[in-house]
Amino acid sequence: MNINSKYKVDATFSMSSMTDIVFLLLIFFMLTSSFITPSGLPVNLPTSKSSAIVMQKVSVTITKELGYYVDEQLISKDQLEGILRNSFNGEEGSVVLHCDKTVPVEDLVYVASIATMLEAKVSIATKPNL
Repeated sequence: MNINSKYKVDATFSMSSMTDIVFLLLIFFMLTSSFITPSGLPVNLPTSKSSAIVMQKVSVTITKELGYYVDEQLISKDQLEGILRNSFNGEEGSVVLHCDKTVPVEDLVYVASIATMLEAKVSIATKPNL
């Protein structure tokens, strides 16, 4: 007894429709990923491998007694903007903040806002986590 069907099933699979779907998904994710904007203040933290900070123009240190130092020179909080403005002289630079961990965030933001107003990059110095 011969059981053969008149209709033969083709076992091949066309990948053209699958590649169209993959490319459409790829384009969708590429377009939507560019709409995501990072929030917050961009902060460059030094890594534990590098011992020197690149392009350090001005170093601002805030002690736990809220003493402000610019390049190891004690100044008052009111003098900070003028000294930073004179240090940059209209050039692009960076401010590296060395803050004690007990310093309130308000003082850190105060220095960062002055540096941002002067169009300088702001970095926060940290020690490596051992």
